[in-house]
Amino acid sequence: MSIDIKVPQLPESVSDATLIAWHFKAGDTVLRDENLADLETDKVVLEVPAPAAGVLQEIRINDGATVVPGDVLAVLVEGESTGEKTDVPATVATAEITQQAEMAAGGPVKTSPAVRRLLEEHDLDATMVTGTGKDGRVTKADVLSFLKSDDSGNASVGDPTTATVDDGHFVTLDRSEQRVPMTRLRARIAERLVDAQLTAAMLTTFNEVDLTEVMALRSRYKESFEKEYGVRLGLMSFFAKAATEALKKFPVVNASVEGNDIIYHNYYDIGIAVSTERGLMVPVLRDVDQMSFAQFEGELATIAKKAQDGTIGMDELTGGTFTITNGGVFGSMMSTPILNQPQSAILGMHATQQRPMVVDGEILARPMMYVALTYDHRIIDGKDSVKFLVAIKQLLEDPSRLLLQI
Repeated sequence: MSIDIKVPQLPESVSDATLIAWHFKAGDTVLRDENLADLETDKVVLEVPAPAAGVLQEIRINDGATVVPGDVLAVLVEGESTGEKTDVPATVATAEITQQAEMAAGGPVKTSPAVRRLLEEHDLDATMVTGTGKDGRVTKADVLSFLKSDDSGNASVGDPTTATVDDGHFVTLDRSEQRVPMTRLRARIAERLVDAQLTAAMLTTFNEVDLTEVMALRSRYKESFEKEYGVRLGLMSFFAKAATEALKKFPVVNASVEGNDIIYHNYYDIGIAVSTERGLMVPVLRDVDQMSFAQFEGELATIAKKAQDGTIGMDELTGGTFTITNGGVFGSMMSTPILNQPQSAILGMHATQQRPMVVDGEILARPMMYVALTYDHRIIDGKDSVKFLVAIKQLLEDPSRLLLQI
């Protein structure tokens, strides 16, 4: 029996998607629930699972096409793939045999979109890498391991711009360029950032935080904390809890603008910026004010992994009331983050460095971090933004305040 493989229902407010990759081609044998293709929306990548085991008879829409719910992507001929006779046209059976022969001869290798991007970045062919995944599939770790093992004195594999001469020095052969279209996610990020610049009256205020007490707490309890709860005690939980307490004192920072109205949110859904291979994502943790440190760290680890794996849902990326971004993990000392609209403020964390500070008349080395608050000056006055950031500073420099909520 033939089954039409259709574009599934897309997340709310998403009208179309881009077909970014087929994992099989016409004539391939597939198993039930095996991912046939990836669809990219503005924020997430959706999988198209096989509804039954059988043979992919026909692919009707190619990579790069824009699709809407209900579009027929391909036709599957249902039937067990373990030797059972199926009602498959001779041309399909021939294609299947050809595919099997190619694979046996080291031909096309199945890879994920992330792996293909990594291969393209280093001008590699998947057949050059030994796959350790299921059925010999090449994984990202396999490619990274291959690149590391290829760390010789020669130019990178497939690099068209360099070559070695007898004395071992590199010479430039050409100045090539590559033009590639933005992914939907990158285009959406660009659109939102420009919209924020054009819509909001953004202003940034700075302060610095002495993290001595936070570092001491983490050092004192990190082992027992991890043993008790199974998660690491990170810096982000301190900043998220401090931000939540400060938001309670300054509710306009937790608000958003809608037309000529200010919407005050009586809940605290904090977005945490996460860097992924596809671009920056901001998963949202709900009701952070009601979470313990362990609950926050556990949920953050789970949702960040989903963002990096591309399995996060649209509902997990929307509806935040405030955002925290940490450029410090990449070494940033100071920056002015851009609002995540329609939110009215975003907190930027940066790298922690030992710096000489005057403490009670003495010069001491202290772990210091610059923090930045970008806010929408249309509804947040400078006084409130500064006092908000000072409140976070006070809570972090004396973290016992977080327990007492003062």
